Amino acid sequence: MQGFLAWLASLPQLVQIPVVIAIFLVVVGFIIVLIEVAPRPGKKYTWVRLAIAVGVPVALLAAFGLQKSVAWVFLLGAGLGGGLFWLDARSRKGQGRLIQLALFTSPALFLLVVGLVWPTIRTMVSAFMDKSGNRFVGLDNFAWVFSAGGSGGLTSLINTIIWVLVAPVLATGIGLVYALWVDRSRAEKLLKVLIFMPMAVSFVGASIIFKFFYDYRQGNQIGLLNQIVVFFGGTPINWLQGYPLNMFLMIAILIWSQTGFAMVILSAAIKSVPAELIEAAQIDGASAFRRFINVIIPTIRPTIIVVWITISITSLKVYDIIAVTTAGFNNTSVLGYEMVRQFSLFPPQTGHSAALAMLIFILVIPFIAYNARNLSRERR
Repeated sequence: MQGFLAWLASLPQLVQIPVVIAIFLVVVGFIIVLIEVAPRPGKKYTWVRLAIAVGVPVALLAAFGLQKSVAWVFLLGAGLGGGLFWLDARSRKGQGRLIQLALFTSPALFLLVVGLVWPTIRTMVSAFMDKSGNRFVGLDNFAWVFSAGGSGGLTSLINTIIWVLVAPVLATGIGLVYALWVDRSRAEKLLKVLIFMPMAVSFVGASIIFKFFYDYRQGNQIGLLNQIVVFFGGTPINWLQGYPLNMFLMIAILIWSQTGFAMVILSAAIKSVPAELIEAAQIDGASAFRRFINVIIPTIRPTIIVVWITISITSLKVYDIIAVTTAGFNNTSVLGYEMVRQFSLFPPQTGHSAALAMLIFILVIPFIAYNARNLSRERR
């Protein structure tokens, strides 16, 4: 592979372009053969599959400089060829084109293993090792999180729990109120666009906006909140310094960002409530509030749960808001931010960081399990 890249770099620039295009076309053509031609029934296509089974491993190992292992290459090719013959027999019997299925799913499975499964295993191992990753320390990293001495980890855990208890409930509740109010207004489309707009702003952008909103200084105020305080004769307040007020002010950023998401999803759910149910409740003399509590809420309950769980998981992973507003100072750190901070120290506290990552993973599991159980219950 390195030799090929060196050869390509030695070519004139005007020649490199058509060579790269030609290689790209060859790769695309090969993929088309794998997907469209090779799975076809017939003896000649079976030989094509056998050639692919032997040729692909040879080419890959040769590209990585493993030509000396040619005997193992042909053994591997023979094994793959036998597997393809077996798949071809199943295909002729009408049991599906498993070759195509394997080709389509293999990139996703590979990325899933490389990007999710393997990092998860490495993180789990690192959570029980010291910062060098060479010595097993058992539960010491988790003890650091829950001990009084590990105030950074303990504070971040407590703050994360508060975020998960407050932000999802308020964002979902406000979104539900918005959905009811907007659906009955004449300017429904305009209001939905305005309310949903914060969802299009990244957490970093939203945090910068609110940081200006909370700005504190001794002279002329540029922060809207302190300007209102000064206008009524008060003294400017450093909103992001005092705990726990600073934490709830940052939670307001997440609520502002996620309320539009909750409103759109819940509005669609409310519109799907059968009109017959509402009319029947109205005929029975139920008031608007009773219809909302006894008819609409039970009907859209699965959607409310999904929205609440989605925002809860977002609250567990929050990092940007803390990094932009307070950088974790004044007791505002959360698990996501503390995990990154421990890894960024010199030397990196990889054990502490991995333990915090495992805690986030453990806290996410109940939400995912409850959501899966709720979905399976609705399908029955």
